[in-house]
Amino acid sequence: MGSTGTASATGPDADGERRNVSDAAGIAVLGACAAWSLITAAMHDGRPEGVLLAVLAVAAGYASGRISGALVPVAAPCVGALAGLGMALAEPRLAPGPQFAVPLGHAGATAALLTLAVGSACCSAWAASAPALRLALRLLAAGITVAAAVLGSLSGFALCTAVLLCSLAAGRMRHRGLGIAGLGLATALVTGATWAVAGNVLPDGLTASLEGQLTPHRVQLWQDALHMAHQDSALGVGPGRFGELSSAAAEALLPDGKPHSAPLQLAAEQGIVGVLLLAAAYGWILHALWRTTRSTPIALTAGATLTGLAIVASVGNALSFTSVSVGAGFLAGLATAHPIAEDASRAAPDAHARGDQLAP
Repeated sequence: MGSTGTASATGPDADGERRNVSDAAGIAVLGACAAWSLITAAMHDGRPEGVLLAVLAVAAGYASGRISGALVPVAAPCVGALAGLGMALAEPRLAPGPQFAVPLGHAGATAALLTLAVGSACCSAWAASAPALRLALRLLAAGITVAAAVLGSLSGFALCTAVLLCSLAAGRMRHRGLGIAGLGLATALVTGATWAVAGNVLPDGLTASLEGQLTPHRVQLWQDALHMAHQDSALGVGPGRFGELSSAAAEALLPDGKPHSAPLQLAAEQGIVGVLLLAAAYGWILHALWRTTRSTPIALTAGATLTGLAIVASVGNALSFTSVSVGAGFLAGLATAHPIAEDASRAAPDAHARGDQLAP
């Protein structure tokens, strides 16, 4: 009985230590992202407000997800899914100018919001214990996927379908480490392909095919961003200055001053350190999902969803929308939260074990 009591007492302590380490790493990474944007802005008279807003949005979303996930682990992601769907439906109407002239970045934002909505619905389904409720939440995820097709978001439909299938497959995985590693590899491959297209190092036939899918204008933006990164690889040209220095951005019908690729934008505006900090933020989230005490299906579903968002951000402008950044942080917080009900159920056997140990 003594060994049982020791194991029970050690388990929660180990979980708490893992949580503290993961949270401290997240604070350090997000703080470094904010600090580096201020440093590069001071060096080149840049405007760091966009980066600071994105960091604040992720932090606020993460804190909200941790709190609501601890209190209402089923209802919180369900509400998040409905909110994401609602914002995706409203997003095109927020564009300036006529309705037929939607800015380039809104397609990526809509796909990202729909992907986050499906991931939240799937996480809610895995958190539910009643079979009928779990089925209803999975039908909600399937309905959001259909909505993506109805809205004409082909990338959103593809990503929603992938998240839905990954979530179903996650229920059969007993060890999450391999799945987390695969998600990280997928993001690295897409990011590498983006840089390869910008650097024009792919075979001509493949480059022409990708340009047809991405549009020549987007490729020109990427090439300008890579050229700026080569000019000053240490500090970049300064946050918010890409639009001033890019000829391709100036020629756009509705210029937004963005290269429509998060890694390339950071490389151009904040140098190689900015790219490394972005990679560190994504790596922190994957590590937190790997170490979370939530079930493996929830961890892998959230990981697949955030990987889908990372892919969209690698080839689009999704992270420039505050709603997307908040949604990403919220989902990460939900998947790493510690429901109070589960903590209480774990504490009861521990208390019983300690009572047995102390009994004469």
